[in-house]
Amino acid sequence: MGTWRDLRVAFILGSLFMVLLIIVYWDDVGGFSLHPFQDLKQESLQITTATSPLASTGRAQTSSSFNLSTPTTSSTTLISKGASQKRAEEEQKKQSREDVEEKITPSTVGDREQELRKQRITDVCSGKNNFEFPEMTRAFEQIPYRELDHMIVDDTHQIIYCYVPKVACTNWKRVMVVLSQSLISPSGKPYTDPEAVPADLVHNSSIHLTFAKFWRHYGSLSRHLMAVKLQHYTKFLFVRDPFVRLISAFRNKFGRPNEDFYRHFGSIMLHRYGNVSGSLPATAAEAFAAGVKPTFQQFITYLLDPETERESIFNEHWRQVYRLCHPCQVKYDFIGHLETLETDTKHLLKLLKVDHLLRFPSGAQNRTAASWEKDWFAQIPITTRRELYKLYGPDFELFGYPEPDGILQQ
Repeated sequence: MGTWRDLRVAFILGSLFMVLLIIVYWDDVGGFSLHPFQDLKQESLQITTATSPLASTGRAQTSSSFNLSTPTTSSTTLISKGASQKRAEEEQKKQSREDVEEKITPSTVGDREQELRKQRITDVCSGKNNFEFPEMTRAFEQIPYRELDHMIVDDTHQIIYCYVPKVACTNWKRVMVVLSQSLISPSGKPYTDPEAVPADLVHNSSIHLTFAKFWRHYGSLSRHLMAVKLQHYTKFLFVRDPFVRLISAFRNKFGRPNEDFYRHFGSIMLHRYGNVSGSLPATAAEAFAAGVKPTFQQFITYLLDPETERESIFNEHWRQVYRLCHPCQVKYDFIGHLETLETDTKHLLKLLKVDHLLRFPSGAQNRTAASWEKDWFAQIPITTRRELYKLYGPDFELFGYPEPDGILQQ
């Protein structure tokens, strides 16, 4: 009986001792989770050279027997827990850096740039920049149909593109032809590759559906349909430095024989400002052979002549962008710059969700550079330059091109 009684007392005391051990080690074992002991073992070996029974026992400590009688030093436990916390913080910082790097992509940079470009137009059109120009406050409904002839509509992909001559418009028209399938190739099927579309054909206005044609197609419903499409379609345009665009237009239309432009514009410039006596050569080819052709100064003088404005609106190649695309009346979703054509094009095709359908034509790069401005304007009087800037000032302001101080200052 005495032996049995002693065993019972030993069992009770042993149970109490086990309970006390559980209470003491509860935080370290994490509610009987066996894995922390493995972590403590590894971290203790890295942080301290002090010996630890927990480390020496190895995986036996994590077996199903769960030997709580194995002692451990409190200092080792604290060091291990501190190392674990430090490692967790380092991992968190590393993840944060990776998240930031992942977020800063060319696409997000492009999005921010687009927001800045769009906000600038909003500020200028609202008068926030203290800049005023004709037609700034005109309602879209007041714009005549003939002035909406540059807004090409693709109903299939819900896109509206306002093309600006001398700003990669040939290649963008090719893209619109492929998307709308409005031109049949020699194979008898619509073109699928923009680069294969002949450049001379894309400038045929009959193959593009524009807002100017809506009256003929939809009659009294035209304005309502335009409003609906403007609200729901993705609208974009491309622009460039206004003075560089002028130089490009002059080089393209008057720097080499062009019968149409010689007959309609070149001959007028030569008669009015060229001091040409007698009759002019009948054709552009004959005029160029005789050395008779408009100069850049005569071209600028023609643009600033009030008589020119009274005769008709500017030709599209030198008409201001704000009069071609009406950015104060149309809230564009994307404003591309020719100066950043490659990156803007990639961004836009993704935005339009057509990047898997086609590639933007590589084409020849426009060779008119901004660095040429000073040379081209060298013979233009300073007062004339400033008048020209007033004429194209809205485009400079709207699209964020800096005032060309090197040209406007003496």
